Amino acid sequence: MFKWIKIAWRNLLKNKRRSLVTLLAIGIGFTAVNIFKGYTDNTYNGLRESAIRGEGLGHISIYKKGWHENGQIDPASYMLTQKEYKKIIEIAHEDDDVILATPRLYISGMVSNGTVSTIFIAGGVVPSAEMTIRGSLAAIRPVTGPGMDDNNIYGIEMGEGLAKILNISPGDNGVVMAATLDGQINALDIDIAGVYNTGSDATNDKFMRVPFKFAQSLYETDNADRVVVLLMDWKKTEVLKDRLSNALASAGLSCELRTWKDLSLFYNKVRNMFDIIFTFIFCIVLIIVVMSIINTMSMSVLERTREIGTLRALGLKRGGVCRLFAVEGALLGSVGSAVGVVMTVLVWGVIYLIQPTYIPPGGSSPVPLTVNLLPWIMYLMFGFLSLLSLFSAVLPAVQAARSNVVDALGHV
Repeated sequence: MFKWIKIAWRNLLKNKRRSLVTLLAIGIGFTAVNIFKGYTDNTYNGLRESAIRGEGLGHISIYKKGWHENGQIDPASYMLTQKEYKKIIEIAHEDDDVILATPRLYISGMVSNGTVSTIFIAGGVVPSAEMTIRGSLAAIRPVTGPGMDDNNIYGIEMGEGLAKILNISPGDNGVVMAATLDGQINALDIDIAGVYNTGSDATNDKFMRVPFKFAQSLYETDNADRVVVLLMDWKKTEVLKDRLSNALASAGLSCELRTWKDLSLFYNKVRNMFDIIFTFIFCIVLIIVVMSIINTMSMSVLERTREIGTLRALGLKRGGVCRLFAVEGALLGSVGSAVGVVMTVLVWGVIYLIQPTYIPPGGSSPVPLTVNLLPWIMYLMFGFLSLLSLFSAVLPAVQAARSNVVDALGHV
């Protein structure tokens, strides 16, 4: 086999310029696929963390059965009672893979600074539990001000856009108004304990975080609409979902469980979009590589017609001619992929050193442009492009092998 590789390499060096252009085409295609895949991988990780921690979805959300179908129409009938959500939390904490289980109550209404009023949507959360859920994301989207505290049920955190509309800042006061579950209007004073960036233009001017007890007081209820569960490892989400579902059913609790992926429509839509773009880029690279190899091998066959005739006259069979050109194609793919590996690492290094930022569509703050270096993708691409190059060389190889020996020797 080494003999065939040696001969193939010498043949490729006969026309260095054409071989170089082909190697660069393969290398650039290899780099494009790997860099974009690294970017999408980092984006998926960021979107997942944003959904789990930024949106506060946790890994699993537990509702009373029927909440998603009827909860908006008749919330009082499909909320978890105090006894139920405490039992759910107790069962969840029995699992070693669960870090935290906490109740939530989402509310909406009007918020005012005394002069200007606007709508709001708020998550009623347990402040200490919310800090655990936010985790490392708290450093990326910090809260300006002291923030919420378990001991102050009137201290709330407000989105930057909403605070700007109301012209208020940490330390100021306001009033919120909402309809209770019985349809009565209720109003409560609030203390602005912090201002934060939600990370999205669509929510930055509407969202607030309020203490769970405050949300219950505003809606005049002891209930919760869900229990949010945070796990040790997001990869165990589906396994834990089944395990918790069985445990809750055994305890006589009629619940429905949704994962963060079920609830985060933004994550699913963005992932589908990037998957389509990646497929499109991959197909372009595929076509470029195939056409480059076929063109290079076809030109080589044309230029080496007399050489092929001489080899056939010396006893080399058609299979040997096919093997020779197939090895040349595979060698082009392998060397081109090796060039692509070097280019990928260089581009990744430049991005890592420069650390550019951009504001994504719908975003409200700059995010770093980060590309993950994925060795397993490079291994797959290396093997795939080498095989693809080998098979792309088959058509010219078959054409060369079928040539008539006498005609080939007389070719000018």
